[in-house]
Parts: sequence; structure tokens; C-alpha cells
Amino acid sequence: MKNKSLLTSLAAALIAGLAFSVCATTASAAGKTSIVVGADTTFPPFETEVNGKVTGFDIDMIEAIAKAEGMTVEIKTMPFNGIIPSLQAGSVDAAVAGITIKKSRMQSVDFSDAYYKSGLSVLVKKDSKIKDFADLKGHVVATKKATSSVDYMTSHGIDPNYIKQFQDIDTAYQALETGGADAVVFDNPVNVNFKTAHPNVKVVGPLLTGEYYGIAVSKKDPTLVKKINDGLAKIKKSGEYHQLFVKYFGGDVSGAVNGVEKPAAVAVSD
Repeated sequence: MKNKSLLTSLAAALIAGLAFSVCATTASAAGKTSIVVGADTTFPPFETEVNGKVTGFDIDMIEAIAKAEGMTVEIKTMPFNGIIPSLQAGSVDAAVAGITIKKSRMQSVDFSDAYYKSGLSVLVKKDSKIKDFADLKGHVVATKKATSSVDYMTSHGIDPNYIKQFQDIDTAYQALETGGADAVVFDNPVNVNFKTAHPNVKVVGPLLTGEYYGIAVSKKDPTLVKKINDGLAKIKKSGEYHQLFVKYFGGDVSGAVNGVEKPAAVAVSD
């Protein structure tokens, strides 16, 4: 009888402990006041690093979203191809890096509602005879490693041996400038940003894709996606979202997402 009472007491304590643990975890998720956000700083004007300070459209946006939701942000810089693994490992809570919402990525991470409509374009030297994507076969094309640009080219007939993949897009542009590549295929807003500062290059042909950027969020904290979506809606309503286009795109709002675009509705296939 004494042993039975002891076991009963231990079981009650264990159940109470588990209940406390579950409640504590839930409270922690709901009451998160700070988040660690991964960012790749080689993607201007969305992310860049100037004099040791990380800045850009995405950085200002996530900080505005966090402020609207009563949270603070710690930025953790990393290569683009390290973002998804970091989210899966839980070393960052979310990530901003002009990340295209893709069906394959949605298997590994969650995404916020889309915040930017983008697309791929072809950038060449101004005296190039390349007029559009169809002219790229047989030419060396530079781009950033592990991005949707690589997926698009390999699935549209470009021989992988002719694709030069670089850790950052600046090095890909340098290859174009120095003759190490004949073209760069990459996200149009970034190509346009580079062209604005370098009059010896041009964008040719139409946009190759229509794709949307989203904030990637660790699947370990499903409540965070809702907070980020709520914050995004708030900064759209307040006008802060529009001001980011004024600050970083000279008022060009062609990439703005005015309504609500859910990731499942806009995700692209590889």
C-alpha cells in the first residue's frame, strides 16, 4: 500500500511536471519578444553590409514588422545556402534574403505571406549581341550559387558546364565585367540595381519568371509565422511598407504586393 501511494505520488508529480512544461513552452512561443533573423548580405538592395552595418530593404522591413509586434531583432549573417539548414537546426528563427517561395523549400521551412514580386532577367555588357535568354546557349553565364536562377537555367536547356556559380552575386557581376562570363541571370531588381550604377551593362529580353519573395520561418515555431504576417499587414496599413520602396527603389513599386498572397498560392516549382 505504501509503495502504491508512492507510485501514485510520483505519477502525479510527473504529470504535473509535463503539464507545466507544455504550458511553459506554449507561453514562451506566444510571448516571444526577440527573434534571431538570418540574412545574406550579398543581395543589394535587399541586404548589404556597409561599414560593418547590415542594411537594406529586407532588414528595414523585418525590423519594422518586429517592432509592430513588440519584438526585437538580432541579425545573423550567413551565406545564402546556409539559411535553410540554419532554420532547420533552429539556430535562427526566421530569415530574409530575397528568398523565392518554392514548393521544395516549403517542405523544409514555413513562409510568411509574400512581400515582393520578382522575376529573373538577363544582364549583359552593353555591346553584347545576346538579345534574350534564347541566345545564352553556348555562352558562359554567371549567377549566385544554389538560387532559383540555377534551377531555371538547368531546366531550360542551359548546359550546367556553362553555368558559373558564385557564393555571392557581386562576384558574378565582376565575372561579367572582366570577361569571365558573357551574361548574368539573376533576380531582376538586383540586376536593375547593378545596371543603375554601371552604365556599361544592360538588361535584355522579358522577365523569365514571376516569383514571390517571402520571409522564411523555422517550422519549430509555427506561431511566429502568424506574428510576422500580422506585422506585415500593419506596416502596409501604416505606410512604412510603401516608404521602403521609396527608400530603396526610388519609388518604383512594381514589386509591391498590395494584397495578401499566401505562400501556397504563389509557390513556384523547381
